[in-house]
Amino acid sequence: MATVDLNCDLGEGYGDWRMGDDAAMLQIVTSVNVACGFHAGDPQVMAQTFATAKKAGVAIGAHPGYPDLQGFGRRHIPYSTTEIERLVAYQLGAAMAVAALAGHKITHLKAHGALSNLAADERPVADAVVRAAKAVDPSLTILAIAGTEIEHAADHQGMRAAREIFADRAYTPTGRLVPRTQPGAVIHDAETVATRVVRMLEAGAVIAVDGTRVPVGIDSICVHGDTPGAVALASAVRAAVTQAGFDLRPFAP
Repeated sequence: MATVDLNCDLGEGYGDWRMGDDAAMLQIVTSVNVACGFHAGDPQVMAQTFATAKKAGVAIGAHPGYPDLQGFGRRHIPYSTTEIERLVAYQLGAAMAVAALAGHKITHLKAHGALSNLAADERPVADAVVRAAKAVDPSLTILAIAGTEIEHAADHQGMRAAREIFADRAYTPTGRLVPRTQPGAVIHDAETVATRVVRMLEAGAVIAVDGTRVPVGIDSICVHGDTPGAVALASAVRAAVTQAGFDLRPFAP
């Protein structure tokens, strides 16, 4: 039976403010990417998320982004590649420490938002993200947008890459995500999301808005925790993928 992971970005609250229903999502997904305090999250939120994930048997990863709480890490900040390395290493170290305190272990890293999009297209940025992760813990898996420079950078530097597709995001004919500023970039209908995920898994490709198929390897499916109706979307994806004959399990050992 073919296996695939279902991941979600979580721990994106801050202080008394909460985003999404993390507790519900942790009963659905198999891996989570937890904000490290720069674009979202804080030590308390991180610790609670890691502890709850451990109880649920869910694998955990660090989700570093730009230091941009107001913009949720989705605004580009012109850092040098050296600065990006340090930002990623700093956040990864914090996540690993808080996870250890919570009795769980970080097994992967996934860049967030604007940093992730830049690393997908620009190899020097992708190399910087991977170098930082490798310097801190070379046993980590890099969760990478399938078919992009971050996947290639991980392969080049001898780190394991897990390739992800996005359940709730539209794709361009080049296999990149439609920018969130454009209409239809985020897909909200649960049935539509579930159906297209199964189609992509069976095709071994991302399917663009115009029907173009871009072949990629697929190890994981992402549902964003901040998408309205995220719990319903994740539940629909899990049910459809399981019904299609795929076994859901974490990609990281």
